[in-house]
Amino acid sequence: MNLHLIKHGSAEYDQMIELRMDILRRPLGLTFTPEQLTKENDDWLIGAFENDELVGCCVLTHYDAATIQLRQMAVKKNIQSSGIGKKIVAFAEKLGQQKGYNILMMHARNVALGFYQKCGYEIRGNEFIEVTVPHHYMEKKLC
Repeated sequence: MNLHLIKHGSAEYDQMIELRMDILRRPLGLTFTPEQLTKENDDWLIGAFENDELVGCCVLTHYDAATIQLRQMAVKKNIQSSGIGKKIVAFAEKLGQQKGYNILMMHARNVALGFYQKCGYEIRGNEFIEVTVPHHYMEKKLC
């Protein structure tokens, strides 16, 4: 498996949008607005590839001087629980450290809490609703 940054607007980015739609948006009856996708030009877009096929991804967004946010984590359904998600998170954490961030945080869907806890993330605060489903704020110190 090859993990690398994806260029916004590229063919790989198109694959990333489609994977995120399949896993995260369509099941909720949601889509992306052009504005949401344009804002990602300032983010780090991470892709996991097997034989040039995107199998997993996430987005890293600057949150504040010390904190980076992991968003839009998705892995193809037929290979979830295969370790790809863990590798994507580790890549994101390393990138965050290299860019000078001390904390990686996320708004994690409740169905993914166990996965992120296994990766060392802790729940902070109460449940809230985002994109129509329950979430929790989670974070991990990178240093």
